[in-house]
Amino acid sequence: MTNPTDQNALRELLRAVAAVGYEFVPPTPETHRRVNTRRGNEEARDLRDVFGWSRPFRPGTVGQNLFAILAAGDVVERAGELWRSRVRIASLNGRLYLHSAFPTFEPDAVFFGPDTYRFVRAALAGLPDRAYPRAVDLGCGSGAGGLSVAAARPIGQLWLSDINPDALTFARANAAHAGQAATCIESDLFVALDGTFGLILANPPYLADPGRRAYRDGGGPLGMDLGLRIVREGITRLTESGVLFLYTGVPIADGLDQFRLEVEQIVPRRGFGIDYSEIDPDVFGEELDMPAYRAIDRIAVIALMITRTG
Repeated sequence: MTNPTDQNALRELLRAVAAVGYEFVPPTPETHRRVNTRRGNEEARDLRDVFGWSRPFRPGTVGQNLFAILAAGDVVERAGELWRSRVRIASLNGRLYLHSAFPTFEPDAVFFGPDTYRFVRAALAGLPDRAYPRAVDLGCGSGAGGLSVAAARPIGQLWLSDINPDALTFARANAAHAGQAATCIESDLFVALDGTFGLILANPPYLADPGRRAYRDGGGPLGMDLGLRIVREGITRLTESGVLFLYTGVPIADGLDQFRLEVEQIVPRRGFGIDYSEIDPDVFGEELDMPAYRAIDRIAVIALMITRTG
């Protein structure tokens, strides 16, 4: 989104689609592209086509009231003789989340896909089941990570931070729809955040993206820089017994996890406990054709949990 968007309209949109039992699980961009190019998928037939598959639609497909909400929120645009929603809506653990429409070519796009589901499931499976007085979801995007954990763990104050204002627009609407109190703040990681946290969550971009799209490019020659910065800065912001939970992608070269090698140099052996697990051994295989990954065997996704013990 590049224009101001009305929060009330976004919340009304979520309420309206939730009322009719809408559900949609966003696939990878490549799967999305393949399905949309099938014959018969040129035009939306229902709400899942409109808000899930991002297909052009006629106003009658969504109905007069819902179309008025889209117009009020400035999230609908012309697509020839048809219209197209500028937002998508995903379902996760019984909740709905607004995010950017497909395709996500814009540098400020807010992505929601398979990584979001793996991130949330890994966090809920791995985080100790206890109270966290103060928690932050760094680079929150839609806010799905922080809001999902807050629904399953006692969290006193929840912060949702992102460097992208459009992400915070979505996060505010998603938090309101979930009935979850959250402070949304624009910040380059910890720069605008004060104090320490009992829980730090992060699902940062981790690819070496030639287009430098913020939601995708992790920085550095192999896309690891942002994740490593979160580790480096995050361990200084943990309270006693605080937890940093990071989900990210890692390049494997000659059988060695390049991210893990760096983490072991950053995190002190004393005062911190580390739990490191590989969740999926091979994602985004098509990226290996890019020059940046010429010497990389595969890209895996991992969950890293760092606990401050002293």
